[in-house]
Amino acid sequence: MTKATWTPDAGATRAVALEVLINGPISRSEIARRLELSPGSLTRLSTPLIDAGILVEAEERADGRAGRPSRPLDILPDSRRFLGAKLAGDRLVVALTDFRATVLASEVVALPDHEVPAVVAAIVDCAARLGADAPGLTGIGVGVGGLVDGSGVVRSAPFLGWDDVPLAELVTRATGVPTVVENDLVAFTEYEHWFGAAKTLERFAVVTLGAGIGYGLVVHDRIVQADDAGLGLVGHWPLDPFGPVCVAGHRGCARSVLTTDAVVTAASAALGRELGYDEVMRLAALGDPGARRVVDDAARGLGRLIAAIANLTMPELVVLGGEGVQLAEIGAAAVREGIAADRDPRAAQVELVTTSGDDTEWCRGAAVIAIQEYVAARGSR
Repeated sequence: MTKATWTPDAGATRAVALEVLINGPISRSEIARRLELSPGSLTRLSTPLIDAGILVEAEERADGRAGRPSRPLDILPDSRRFLGAKLAGDRLVVALTDFRATVLASEVVALPDHEVPAVVAAIVDCAARLGADAPGLTGIGVGVGGLVDGSGVVRSAPFLGWDDVPLAELVTRATGVPTVVENDLVAFTEYEHWFGAAKTLERFAVVTLGAGIGYGLVVHDRIVQADDAGLGLVGHWPLDPFGPVCVAGHRGCARSVLTTDAVVTAASAALGRELGYDEVMRLAALGDPGARRVVDDAARGLGRLIAAIANLTMPELVVLGGEGVQLAEIGAAAVREGIAADRDPRAAQVELVTTSGDDTEWCRGAAVIAIQEYVAARGSR
């Protein structure tokens, strides 16, 4: 399949193309309404995109008005392929996606070490395998837990032992495919922003649970970014003045209460034997008193963190994800108790959505960063 070049136009033409990419198939009238365009202007802008093969006319459908059915505009999701990768401690998780970050194939590769050449080689091998049957990779996105600058240099990633690693440049050179590197939580948030549960919202928050605690925020349809993204600052938020002490010396902070290690440590002490996270959750779900108490205490703390976020930023939705997200599901009642404890009783209920917790969630986020880079729309809609 011949690929049409994405429009380089930075104005209204690209806005139309992006509206269809994110929300298609979508009617012309809805595009015009969202972008405040007249029907004539929309026709003038969309016709060249259709002629170039960037947009296509979908099947006719009735729009509830008299006259012939409308033909919505859409893209061809299969016309582009992107690779999203997540560096997760001792393993690399990768996923091949289409133009809307739908996962088509994925795999997990063990990393023998964290040496930069070994990690780059693993990404290259995955790109070659997963991209072998695709119509060519358009872009690669890599999510890293740490500080990443705008040029794709990993300034600091303690869990990898990396400082000032030009990862985007190294992978681009090795694969020949344009590569973008971003903090993994930023990437996760951008997936929810463009194609996930919050894609129709202008204001929402993301909280991820796992080895660390992540927090992302979108306001006025744009992700809130800062140089400190990647430091895990929300992990320092105080939750329990009598709680355990984290490695930074903070008592009862989110990091000491909500991480998978914190929950496992507390449950293992309560039950007098070494446990894994999944086993703790299973025992709590079955009603084991010790596991149930640990999970409910942590879930109540999660509720208090969500209440603080809701009180300060008033999101329309809070998306919960990450490999430790079972805490929010098994401890759902306690989460609501924690939220209620720190909210005005007159305040609206905080809307929550829980994602699957699968590793490919992070890969979809990395793929979206690559998609945004390709269509030149990083951080915007």
